Amino acid sequence: MEFGICMASHIGDIGYIERAEKLGYTHAWLADSQMLWSDCYATLALAASRTRKIHLGTGVAVTGTRPAPVNAAGIATINAIAPGRTFFGVGAGNTAMRVMGKAPHRLKEYEAYLAAMRPLLRGEEAVWEGKPIRHIMPDKGFVNFQESIPMYVSGFGPKSLAIAGKLGDGAVIAAAAHPAAMSSIWHMIETGSREVGREIDREQFKVTALTTIVVLRPGERVDSDRVKAQCGAMAMAAVHYAYDQWRNFGFQPPNALAGIWDDYTKLLEQTPETVRHQRIHGGHNCWVLPEEEQFLTPDVLRASSMIGTAEELRERIAGLAAAGLHQIMILPNFDTRFEVLEDVARELIGKT
Repeated sequence: MEFGICMASHIGDIGYIERAEKLGYTHAWLADSQMLWSDCYATLALAASRTRKIHLGTGVAVTGTRPAPVNAAGIATINAIAPGRTFFGVGAGNTAMRVMGKAPHRLKEYEAYLAAMRPLLRGEEAVWEGKPIRHIMPDKGFVNFQESIPMYVSGFGPKSLAIAGKLGDGAVIAAAAHPAAMSSIWHMIETGSREVGREIDREQFKVTALTTIVVLRPGERVDSDRVKAQCGAMAMAAVHYAYDQWRNFGFQPPNALAGIWDDYTKLLEQTPETVRHQRIHGGHNCWVLPEEEQFLTPDVLRASSMIGTAEELRERIAGLAAAGLHQIMILPNFDTRFEVLEDVARELIGKT
C-alpha cells in the first residue's frame, strides 16, 4: 500500500510536502478550489522546485473552472519542473463549484471533458468545442509531454467510476470501508472499460482512496477531543457534501448522519438562501466551525475517516490492499496535519 497526502493548497505550506517526502509518502495531491485555498498550480510549482522524489499532482483539478486545454497546459508545466513524477487528478468538483453558486459538470459534460483531456495530456490533438486543438509549442521547456502524465479520475458512483474505467489511468474514490466495497468499486470501473473494449490491468490502473487516518492511543475513545482535532474537518466535509446532495437532488443522507441530520439542517437554514452556498462549506477540510462541533458523533467520525489502533488499522489496510486498493491519501485537520503525518508514517508506512 502506498500512502499519499491530500492538502488544501496553501502557497506557504510547502514544508508540509517536504516533510511528507522525507517520511516516505509517495504522492502529494493538491486540492483545487478557487474560493477556498491558494491556486493549486502555483502551489505545485513551488513544491516541484523544492522536492525530488514525491509524485505531485492535482487532487483533484476541477473540470468546471478551467477549460480542458488550460488544465492540460497547467499540469504539463508542472511536468516540466518535476518530469516523470507529475500526475493529473480530475473531478467534477462539487465543493469548488457549489461554493461559487454553480453546479458541477453533469456526467455527459464530465465524460466529454475527460475525452479531450486524455490526448491533450500526451501532447496530441483533441477536439475541444468542435475545433481540433493541440499544444503547438511543446518544445524549449515550456511544457513537458515526453514523460507521461497519468490521469486519475474521481468517481463516487457507478456512472462516474465507469467513466474512470473508460478514460482514466486510475480512479480516485471516497474511503472504502471494507474489502467487499472495493470489489464493488472494481466492478463499476470494469463495467465502463468493457463498454469501450478496454482491458484493464488491475496492477497498473491505480485506485486511490481519499480519507484521513487517526491512530488511537491505548483506551482512547473514537470521539475523543484529540480524534476530533485530527479528523473532524474530514467528517464535516462529508456532511457538507451530503447536504449539497440533499439540497440539490433530494438524495437522502447516509445512515451515519441520521442522528444529526435534523439539527444540522436547522442550523444551516438560519443562513439566508441567497448566501447559503457559502456557509455550507465553511472550514472545508481544514477546521470545524464551533457551531458544528456538536455533530462530530462517533458514527459521523467513522463514516469518512479510518480510526483505530495501529494493529486494527494495519489489518484493515492489508485487507483493502488485497482487494485492489493501491493508495490511501490522507487529509487531516489543518492545525494537526504534521502530527497526523508523523503518526501514520511511524505506525503504518512500510508496515502494511
